[in-house]
Amino acid sequence: MKTEVLAQRRKELGAFLQVIRGRHSPAEFGFATVNRRRTAGLRREEVAQLVGISPTWYTWIEQGREVNVSAEALDRLASALHLTRSERAYLFELADRRDPQAPRPESDAVPEALAGLLDHIAAPAYLMGRHWDLLGWNMPAAELFTGWLDRPQVAGEPPPNLLRFVFLIPEARQFISDWDVRARRLVAEFRADCRRRLDDPELRRLVDELANASPEFARFWEQHDVLERQGGERGFKHPTRGDLRYQQVTLHTGDESHLKLVMLRPAA
Repeated sequence: MKTEVLAQRRKELGAFLQVIRGRHSPAEFGFATVNRRRTAGLRREEVAQLVGISPTWYTWIEQGREVNVSAEALDRLASALHLTRSERAYLFELADRRDPQAPRPESDAVPEALAGLLDHIAAPAYLMGRHWDLLGWNMPAAELFTGWLDRPQVAGEPPPNLLRFVFLIPEARQFISDWDVRARRLVAEFRADCRRRLDDPELRRLVDELANASPEFARFWEQHDVLERQGGERGFKHPTRGDLRYQQVTLHTGDESHLKLVMLRPAA
């Protein structure tokens, strides 16, 4: 991350903490209020006492100085200041730390309302889970990915997986335009998407399976390229419809942030 971006995030973190500190009454935490205070809310020294860090260290955090704030300190800070779930997530994001108490999704269950949305999208669209399993798709997507998404799903069979399709199904190399470029980028996007749960056993099993079966995946994964999943033009060589071009749009789905809605709008 660039130096100026880090500096801006530290500044935002300090400003955020000042606002949170100012909204709390000292009496909430048992601090005396007999002495007149120049400003409302907790003092920096009181927050430091609640969190168990030095007042100087906490002051530096609010001032946006270049200090290394641990996830454990942030955890204590979030608890001490009674942050909401959204505020807590924002705090850890600004500090670029992983929340030790962040819930991990137990499954890729798709909310009914979200699944029903697919049928109202005219362009090819599908839902991806945290390991890039396809958890739902509409008819245009099945017609585009013929031979893969248009076949009946067998009971007990794992859901189709985008990485398995790209690297383990030979037909994908002819179907995806510029396969080498797209495949390498997909691995970099997948690594970025999974960066906070690389120790997940299920994820490790998928990576090991792909690396053992595909030398290309193994090589791309070992390069440690990291790219955010973005939109852009995607090309396909359909067996009956010929060359097709789309603009890809990927959306995250609010509270179900491990789910991604991918839409392919026909390119002009």
